[in-house]
Amino acid sequence: QVQLVESGGGLVQAGGSLRLSCAASGRTFSAYAMGWFRQAPGKEREFVAAISSSSVMKYYADSAAGRFTISRDNAKNTVYLQMNRLKPEDTAVYYCNAHLNYNDYVVDPLRTDFGSWGQGTQVTVSS
Repeated sequence: QVQLVESGGGLVQAGGSLRLSCAASGRTFSAYAMGWFRQAPGKEREFVAAISSSSVMKYYADSAAGRFTISRDNAKNTVYLQMNRLKPEDTAVYYCNAHLNYNDYVVDPLRTDFGSWGQGTQVTVSS
């Protein structure tokens, strides 16, 4: 099992940028596909982006495509989410997820019942 710790959240004005990090420890990080999800107050947790273990494949929710970029550094056991042109509707707690099967992120992005989770980092975008 892998342990995950997110960081990099904060308060930013609309149009600004943030980079989230998720540091992993435990089992072999490079074997895991990684995903980012978010949960706004009163809403279900939703998929944001995923990256395969080797970084060859990436997948984004429509809300993130063109503004967010997921990346990873297997030497540092870390996955990143660069968020640009932030909007107030991006306000949420952001969670990273580690899972051995990348296809589970893609086939059904509504699923949240798999993998290991971090504790989350708050992102607040002011208008």
